[in-house]
Amino acid sequence: VQLQASGGGLAQPGGSLRLSCAVSGTTIRENIMGWYRQAPGKQREAVASITIAGTPTYAGAVKGRFTISRDIPGNMVYLQMDNLKPEDTAVYYCNALVPYPWGQGTQVTVSS
Repeated sequence: VQLQASGGGLAQPGGSLRLSCAVSGTTIRENIMGWYRQAPGKQREAVASITIAGTPTYAGAVKGRFTISRDIPGNMVYLQMDNLKPEDTAVYYCNALVPYPWGQGTQVTVSS
């Protein structure tokens, strides 16, 4: 299984970014998929997830600002991040709830 996250970059506070995750070796329709992030010096934390039925859940820190979605035919998972804050700065990863080997992640930096 390979999980390739992309779409990160530098954004200003209040700005937006859209992350993409290309999944191969398994099908997302059979997995609860999620986005995770790890800030420097901190443990990896869950940000958002989407169930097999398509129900999203969010961490309190991002609720109302981030939106997780998926493209089942394309085997892709997305994270739309709006109203970004400096504390959102981290490396973002996608994975299943029962995790596969972690991919490289994509860096998100929020700074003015």
